[in-house]
Amino acid sequence: MLMKHAPVGRLQTAFQQAVWLMICTISMTVSALPPAAASKPSDYKLAEKALLEGRLDDAVNRLQPLIAANPKDAPAHLLLCRALYAEELVDEAAAACEATAQLAPDSSEVQDWLGRAEGRKADHAGPIAGFRLARNVKAAFEAAVERDPHNPDAVDDLAEYYVNAPSVVGGGLDKADALADRSLAALPQPAHRTRALAAEARHDYTTAEREFRAAVDVAHLPGAWVDLALYFQRRNQPDRAVDALRHAIDADPAHDASIVDAASVLHDLHREHALAAQLLRLYLASDARSDAAPAPRVHVLLSKMLAEDGNPAGAKIELQAALALAQRYPPAVHAMREYTR
Repeated sequence: MLMKHAPVGRLQTAFQQAVWLMICTISMTVSALPPAAASKPSDYKLAEKALLEGRLDDAVNRLQPLIAANPKDAPAHLLLCRALYAEELVDEAAAACEATAQLAPDSSEVQDWLGRAEGRKADHAGPIAGFRLARNVKAAFEAAVERDPHNPDAVDDLAEYYVNAPSVVGGGLDKADALADRSLAALPQPAHRTRALAAEARHDYTTAEREFRAAVDVAHLPGAWVDLALYFQRRNQPDRAVDALRHAIDADPAHDASIVDAASVLHDLHREHALAAQLLRLYLASDARSDAAPAPRVHVLLSKMLAEDGNPAGAKIELQAALALAQRYPPAVHAMREYTR
């Protein structure tokens, strides 16, 4: 799962807050994409490799000529959408995802990315525009699940929307329950996660913990352990959260994006500081990097940890590393300004 682009269970956090503010003031299948006939396979693969490794500027620079040569190259458009999203360039990412959806409207993966990009755009919009965008987010996530009910990322994203969005923009715990029921046979982990989130929203914490644990029991995947840890964090049970995170780390020998999520939660809990930093370094040195945890974001988090440890020189080096990969990455740009004042 979008973990996708932040710790699991917090993917839509900023969007949720934005939607609530709006009301108060007025997250798959590549095979569904058309073939990239004009792109050389090597060009596409190099751009994809750059994206997964976090070399976001390189990815964008490789993709733009491919798209210029073939404006209907849907796979290249989707990679550009993902690269700009990873770089947190909100408007550009949304535009790229919208262009991709026009080329491949039947792709579950494309619709899911469109929902994510529109959600991030809603977070930066005013009340009226944000209200409209929230409905677009719902429509995209629902389309993603409709096109491929076996797409776990789409199910996770739609579940979070239903659980957290107000009913006036299409949220609803009953809808989350129905989604979990439909998904249970094919996608038991996302289904149990959906039930857990809905139960937590109802303050039924016994059911919520049981369902988070059921999601773990399906396959003991690291992301499910992180979900459980996040639940314990929200319940102000840090010791149980740390225990779940240790299980997540043990279940992730590849050192993929899940250990970044674990490190982020440890940092938020103010626990196991050295371990959290070690996990980030393991991820950056691994072959399992992906845009689920973009390398520039990991460098910025590591920079923050080093600054908190009283190591401003090391912190600056990490920011420079982030900017070398994505020179416009807003968190790195803003943090670096603190060192140039």
